[in-house]
Amino acid sequence: MEYRERKSITPEEAVVLWQASRLSLSNTYEKAPEILKVHNSVIGTLGNFSASIGKAKSKKTFNVSAIVAAALTNGIVLQYAAALPEDKRKILYVDTEQSPYHCLKVARRILRMAGLPTDRDNENLEFLALRKHTPEERIAIVEQAIYRTDNIGLVIIDGIRDMVYDINSPSEATCIISKLMQWTDERQIHIHTILHQNKADENARGHIGTELNNKAETVLLVEKDEKDTDVSTVRAAHIRAMDFEAFAFRINEEALPELLDGYKFQKKEPGRPKKEKFDAYRDITEHQHRIALEAAFTLKDEYGYQELAEALKDAYASVGVPLSDNKVVSLITILKSKRMIVQENGKKYRFMPDFHY
Repeated sequence: MEYRERKSITPEEAVVLWQASRLSLSNTYEKAPEILKVHNSVIGTLGNFSASIGKAKSKKTFNVSAIVAAALTNGIVLQYAAALPEDKRKILYVDTEQSPYHCLKVARRILRMAGLPTDRDNENLEFLALRKHTPEERIAIVEQAIYRTDNIGLVIIDGIRDMVYDINSPSEATCIISKLMQWTDERQIHIHTILHQNKADENARGHIGTELNNKAETVLLVEKDEKDTDVSTVRAAHIRAMDFEAFAFRINEEALPELLDGYKFQKKEPGRPKKEKFDAYRDITEHQHRIALEAAFTLKDEYGYQELAEALKDAYASVGVPLSDNKVVSLITILKSKRMIVQENGKKYRFMPDFHY
């Protein structure tokens, strides 16, 4: 099933749109207000959108939490400096992938980083957990929230991939990116999205990633340090404004991102990065695991090993994860170690739907 939005326009409507879209050199057009910066480099303005990309477990959500914390206080967190206008202080955070329990952890982390109380709702932060909804429902919910929320200035969409059915569909990619451009322009807000990165290169994943790269004013690249996986680096993969100096952070003992001063960045090797060995925990999201496992074990409650391997190949392919024989072996090992599936007393494999990822 593919989500498509088609709206026919009459010639009369097209004429009205044409006249309204004409640019006049005699008019004065205001510069978009700058609301997010790194050092003195602008990464976010009202009326535009930006994105964070990175591979699995690169701590993209921690990085975006810093952006939101800075926006809540109009202060500086990590290297992000925010300056939202007084009538644009409301922030909408949309999570399409995590459970309400994990969404609450993110919301409380943001408030802790902002130095705000975590035991009650904050009037300037609204958090939506949309994991259980379809792409059409997610788009409709977000659209209503954007247009019906007073004083909204910043919107975070953590998991824009889940706003479409097929990440490689050109029509769906065009549709959702058009929505971002419409929402930001009509409401004069800034939207920041999060999307996974291709495993083989530094590009954002799928057709939607291509469209993001083409249309976003800034694309932030969040990467794990190759030698110290507790450290993540942030740099601009694409930016319309002046580029900024990359920075690094680690997660401290209080489970909050902490700036690393004096971090020495490794020189990038020319050409395509070396391909990392397949890691079923790192390379497949919890959301993909859950959908695939639920699909596989809908057909049967229990599987022998070979039956399980074949069922997993089909189920994971349906969520965009093709698996070779070797990768299936690695996957089953991870699923067993995380008790996502169990085999007790040499019996067949069973699914544990209440697994903790």
